[in-house]
Amino acid sequence: MRARRRVRQASAATIEELSTLATPCSRIFAIFILNARASLKAVSAKRKSFALIALLIVLPVLLISLVSSGPTLDGYDDLPAAADPVILSLLNGEQLVPPPALPPEVFMTREVAAERIELASASREWALLDADFRQRLLAVYRMMERHGYQMALVEGYRSPMRQEALASIGQHVTNARAFQSYHQFGLAADNGFYRDGRLVISEKDSWAMAGYRLYGQYAESVGLTWGGRWQMRDFGHVELRRQISTSAQRK
Repeated sequence: MRARRRVRQASAATIEELSTLATPCSRIFAIFILNARASLKAVSAKRKSFALIALLIVLPVLLISLVSSGPTLDGYDDLPAAADPVILSLLNGEQLVPPPALPPEVFMTREVAAERIELASASREWALLDADFRQRLLAVYRMMERHGYQMALVEGYRSPMRQEALASIGQHVTNARAFQSYHQFGLAADNGFYRDGRLVISEKDSWAMAGYRLYGQYAESVGLTWGGRWQMRDFGHVELRRQISTSAQRK
């Protein structure tokens, strides 16, 4: 009994000293060693060899566990440890606000018309986009701002009539007929860049092409599908893929 009391007193005093160690892993490891050492002193000489063998078996397992276990985010175990704070704020429920609308004439220049047909009549109403998709896209906008890119919504919701009209122009415009595009359900958007008072959407612009690559990476990081990976590449396009009900398709 006296031996056990001395072990407990020694362990308590030493643990108080260990509370100043820098990391939880360091404290756990040190406490383990102290307890193991105290246990060896308390047991009889005949059992010391057995305890030493057990310590040698358990110690490597503990070391592997301490090294391999990283910080975790409660509720977001599927995210990497270095998850972007903007993504986390999105998942935590922060409501991002759409940027101010650009002047209509920005979408009517010759440069824009050479890249996109019938863009002047396209809808750029953020309110018509699915709420979940809208928040993900706005998170991408915010992350792109860090790299000096001001994003611009080129087209969001697209009516079935407009979709059919674009498809009738030819496959170089779109392969999707009415209700075959996520645009009809507010789950897709085409985006470009706003620089020096002009809309830049051509991938022939090296600055824009670098932006599209970065934009695609961020879009995929928030669960969106990027058109830049398609065979018929659409660098400004992103969509949130969902199962669309039959009733929704009939609306």
